[in-house]
Amino acid sequence: MILRFWGVRGSIPVPGVDTSRYGGNTSCVELASPGNPSLVFDCGTGARALGRAMLGRPERELHLLFSHFHMDHLFGFPFFAPIFAPSYEMTVTAPAFHPDGAKDRIARYLNGVFHPLRLPEIPGRITYDAIRPARPFTRGPWDIVGFAMNHPGGACAYRATLGGRSVAYVTDTAPLSRPGEGLAGGGLPNGREAQFIDFLRGADAVVFDTMFTLPEYLEKMTWGHSYPEYAATVCAAAGVKQLYLFHHAPDATDADLDLLGEQWAAETRLVVRVAREGTDVNLEG
Repeated sequence: MILRFWGVRGSIPVPGVDTSRYGGNTSCVELASPGNPSLVFDCGTGARALGRAMLGRPERELHLLFSHFHMDHLFGFPFFAPIFAPSYEMTVTAPAFHPDGAKDRIARYLNGVFHPLRLPEIPGRITYDAIRPARPFTRGPWDIVGFAMNHPGGACAYRATLGGRSVAYVTDTAPLSRPGEGLAGGGLPNGREAQFIDFLRGADAVVFDTMFTLPEYLEKMTWGHSYPEYAATVCAAAGVKQLYLFHHAPDATDADLDLLGEQWAAETRLVVRVAREGTDVNLEG
């Protein structure tokens, strides 16, 4: 199983010399297994490069899962090459009450006004599906379950399992407890945190939104993003093997992320790394 980072940035793409090493594209993560259709989590601007890479592969089936539909997670969809290839079979999954609800949210963007492409003009074979968090489902050989997160408008984390390996994709979310309470306060988990720990328990890798530092989070608690100390505490409680800090702030430079990596390299409870665009993680190794 391979975890690939195609876009690791939050809120808005930030190309430039200060972000060239960790990448400036917004959220797009692939989970691949040889001979099986890939799972793609979110379709930020990183999806453009992923789509071009996919056209050169023999597989012609993939599954795209949206955590939510804020623009930084949707920007790349009309530039995602497989949607223009009729040879592809693609399932688009999102938290919604009905498949038409998932489709409608994308159609609001691809409507000829906010983007020149209209959803009915897409030539690829796309099936839309709605899921509810906490209800397990399958996509090809993948066993998947969602978890409702703490974000304005809502967001869904996903845990995908295949062949005894599990990866969780957790973005966008603020902590599930208030400062000074639950795990955020150094105490026992509250009810939602206990459920979240069970959701993550024993995962081989977790990709976690850590857009803010703790002081930044305290200033922007309603923005719906987390910080590394909280992510590490939750993942350590769940016995997670590897944590990838993700959804980097637009103002976070390569130098800032280098310092973040150095700070967390000494963590003893689990392996903590900073997600970097263009990186492949072999979870079998």
